[in-house]
Amino acid sequence: MKKILLIEDDLEIVKLLEIHLTDLIYETSKATDGSIGLQMALENDYDLILLDLTLPSMDGIEICKKLRAVKNTPVIMLTAKSEEIDRVLGLEIGADDYITKPFSIRELLARVKAVMRRTVISTTENLKEDSSIIAANTMQIDIDKRKVLIEDKKIELSPKEFELLVLMASNPGRNYSRTELLNLIWGYNFEGYEHTVNSHINRLRAKIESDMTNPTYILTTWGVGYKFNEEIL
Repeated sequence: MKKILLIEDDLEIVKLLEIHLTDLIYETSKATDGSIGLQMALENDYDLILLDLTLPSMDGIEICKKLRAVKNTPVIMLTAKSEEIDRVLGLEIGADDYITKPFSIRELLARVKAVMRRTVISTTENLKEDSSIIAANTMQIDIDKRKVLIEDKKIELSPKEFELLVLMASNPGRNYSRTELLNLIWGYNFEGYEHTVNSHINRLRAKIESDMTNPTYILTTWGVGYKFNEEIL
């Protein structure tokens, strides 16, 4: 059974979500305090975290930052704030999706199911069924296991970082604009937030490149965007 952690201090919303998520056969846990929610997220394995932005003791932005430093659990941020800066900041620190209150329960459940069923294969182009492992230089990407190794050392990537890497590695040499990457990985709902792509590419490079100033895998195509280095395959 898939496990979801609700970190939300509005008890009415918690009760509503618990009822509907249980109906979808998800096991739910809850925390109404930010610090407690972070502790639960770090000490347990969840398939998804629904994270409110405004919480007692620690806000959702800080929780997401601390979580992303050590774990890659998918996160959907919930907030009553609608300002663009909050949406951008949430995405740039690694949230996988973002929904503002008040929201329809149908829309939220659709977002939850989309994250749960999302696979890298659905966002890649021309990925053959037997191409579950991609090898490039000292890197090995196992798509089915969602695992990346470099020189046999496991590299921890967030869901979006992994999807970006697989998309580009599956199509080496193909130039992607920031808008294309945003639409392919995040979807059209986030149109206008192309700088979010830059933040994720920078974090991805920091994890897989030995020299950020002279990258081996993810190359910048000036005036266009990014591509995976086809010369190392």
